[in-house]
Amino acid sequence: MSAPSAASTPRLFANRNFTLLFTGSAISAVGDQFTLVALPWLVLKLTGNPGALGLVLMVMALPRAAFMLIGGAVVDRMSPRRVLLVSRGVNTAFVVLLAALVLGGGIRMSLLYLIAAGIGLSTAFAFPAASSILPQMLPREQLQAANGLVMGLRQASMILGPVLAGLLIAGGAAPHAPGALANAHGLADARGMGLSFAVDALSFVVSLASLLLIRLPGEDRPKAAEGGVLADVVKGIRHIGADAQLRAFFLYLGLVSVFVGGPVQVGLPVLADTRLHHGAASLGLLMTSYGGGILLGNLASQRSLRLSGGRLGLLILGFDTLAGLLLAALPQAPSTTFCAILLALMGCFAGVAQVGVVSWIQRRVPIALMGRTMSLLFFVLMGVGPISAALAGALLKVTSLRTLFMGAGFLLSAIALACLSRPNLRGLGVGEAERATDPEGVSG
Repeated sequence: MSAPSAASTPRLFANRNFTLLFTGSAISAVGDQFTLVALPWLVLKLTGNPGALGLVLMVMALPRAAFMLIGGAVVDRMSPRRVLLVSRGVNTAFVVLLAALVLGGGIRMSLLYLIAAGIGLSTAFAFPAASSILPQMLPREQLQAANGLVMGLRQASMILGPVLAGLLIAGGAAPHAPGALANAHGLADARGMGLSFAVDALSFVVSLASLLLIRLPGEDRPKAAEGGVLADVVKGIRHIGADAQLRAFFLYLGLVSVFVGGPVQVGLPVLADTRLHHGAASLGLLMTSYGGGILLGNLASQRSLRLSGGRLGLLILGFDTLAGLLLAALPQAPSTTFCAILLALMGCFAGVAQVGVVSWIQRRVPIALMGRTMSLLFFVLMGVGPISAALAGALLKVTSLRTLFMGAGFLLSAIALACLSRPNLRGLGVGEAERATDPEGVSG
């Protein structure tokens, strides 16, 4: 997938549905970053315990993991717009509640666990729906340009959103009032965190309005289906299991998510809080740097894939080997700036892989199975990985942050190097044909 050309972009925005989706998604994507920064900061300020942060992430991940595959099957048999509308509406309600509780001084960890579980359940349906909606509104020849714009938008939000959120949290109280950074119940940075959740809630309202105005062709006609939703889930899993390269890639991605995803999710906020000098602002800068690196990687992806001769698997494994070494070096960094540079480089590697993998899946998987395939992709990325965050938080009670990062980094490099010997992974992307047609019997 390459960046959209100047000629293709006007044609995309001539499509009313795409314009509405892009506008709503742009505002919502920035708002999401406020919660992604404020939520871990809230947990650390309420408890001072990295293990609690890992537990919150696990509570959010469990319902998301349990219902993600069902969400993909629901999307394949219903309108992705309607599924996305309902799931984002539920998410809006939880974020509004979270903002009110923080600003009003009523937030407690017990309530936060319930809200995290609710958000996790709603996103189990939102992610496969959002990744399946473009093929419903655009002709196939425009999908590559549209995906490039949407993915670039997502990464641009990771540049702008976290730094704004960090500044809002750090400066959320009146500077002339000593101790005003805490609310009436003594929670530090309460006003800034509450306002961050409120910003995200407002962005969801804009996204809901845009989805209400979108009309997809044929969404009022019920889709033919055989069997129940669970049978559809089984069909999707069997299709992936029968494809040797898809199966190998998903297994590799699962290993990376389990052994690396958790330590990074828990370790970065702890690194900013305990070793860097600017607190929430440092965390925002680190997340922004990573997002900026991914955006640069997106832009460089086409050239990188061309230079590699289309050997996507070889490119991913090589980049992951280098990324593991950078991750191991992160706790040795002497400043926020140096940490940001390391994360930007890791983001570049991830950005190249991200564009290549999504394009590869879109070419390889039948459209009737796209929701289920994407749901399994998100299941591995977002359902499995955060579960390891609970283990990472527990490990920080018995080991140092330096050991956690070094262990995760060297393990990532070792896994990537070992997988270079696997032909199905090493040769991924070589000689790929266009997207497969719908095989008989899977469209239900």
